[in-house]
Amino acid sequence: MSRILLGVSASAAAYKACDLASRLTREGHSVRVILTPRATELISAQLFEALTGEPAASDEFGPDRVGAMDHIELGRWGECLVLAPATADVIGRIAHGLSSDLLTTVSMALPAGRPRVVCPAMNPHMLAHPPVRRNIATLVEDGWSLIEPDEGLMACGDEGPGRLADPEEIADHLAALLGQ
Repeated sequence: MSRILLGVSASAAAYKACDLASRLTREGHSVRVILTPRATELISAQLFEALTGEPAASDEFGPDRVGAMDHIELGRWGECLVLAPATADVIGRIAHGLSSDLLTTVSMALPAGRPRVVCPAMNPHMLAHPPVRRNIATLVEDGWSLIEPDEGLMACGDEGPGRLADPEEIADHLAALLGQ
């Protein structure tokens, strides 16, 4: 099985990332979760550690630091990176080569040729915004695999496309991508 890096950004859909992490672990993958600092305001790294049995991280600096260059070590460890949920912010920063937190830095440190998957999750109006569409297109042009969001009722009350794809769909996509 594979070593999967699961990037979680600050979206109400972060709770679905718990199901995805658990599902991938039950399928035999090793899953390490990297949360954006804002995501930790919604969900804890400890929860992901309990679900996966692997370390989870949100910061490369400070008292919780475990290595001199965590972004490089995680990039070497991961055989695949999946961003689920991927917010407009994280998508934009990665599309423009900006690495200002552990997750975006790891996305740059993952060796070329390793699979990368982006699973957007955001308000339908944000998803339809031209810069967001351009940034998603840039990731796809750069070799990222895109799992389009589902349609439905959003946490904000709006309806339309923007819901994080079902964790089962994401897991199935990863299995096909990784040849498993």
